[in-house]
Amino acid sequence: MHYEDSTAEIHKLVVGPFDNNVFVLRCKQTGEAVLLDAANEHDKLLELCRSLGVRKVLETHGHWDHIQAVPQIRDAGYEVGVTAADAAMLPAYDFVLEDESVIQVGRLRLRTIVTPGHTPGSICFKLEGAPVLFSGDTLFPGGPGNTKSDLGDFPAIIRSIEDRLFAPLDGDTVVMPGHGLDTTIGAERPHLQEWVDRGW
Repeated sequence: MHYEDSTAEIHKLVVGPFDNNVFVLRCKQTGEAVLLDAANEHDKLLELCRSLGVRKVLETHGHWDHIQAVPQIRDAGYEVGVTAADAAMLPAYDFVLEDESVIQVGRLRLRTIVTPGHTPGSICFKLEGAPVLFSGDTLFPGGPGNTKSDLGDFPAIIRSIEDRLFAPLDGDTVVMPGHGLDTTIGAERPHLQEWVDRGW
């Protein structure tokens, strides 16, 4: 168990050669769950899906290290969602994630926040009613995700972080990233100008 409150529980599994974080958000009242990022080690992920009541998989973006288990997950009957801008990066998918929409997970509500920059279709998920943000590779402890690939856009990721995460979210919001340890919006917000000056 990585996190829990009266209505939700979050499980975390670290997989693959790049130590990808995979999260499962589960509604305590209904037992329904979603998995975020079918990154790697599909056998472990399928075991997690079966034991925790996962109904669907949400991809934070289409980089290869976050999607290695997608074919096996889909073959096992789980639907996979990704943004339209990153959809071509996946071998296959089932539905498109749109900005500012709500995904029901039992009685929990996950709000989508498209944050282009790390990839054109990077997306974060905010758990409504709880101080939890799944940030994918948009925001880590200590800065934004790497934008040095062909798909990365440093000015865009800075705008996304500033306008879509730092401005609206409370400082105590726990950021659960695609790699590494958790942080908070409050811990990262004061460092934005440093990142801009470094030109990450």
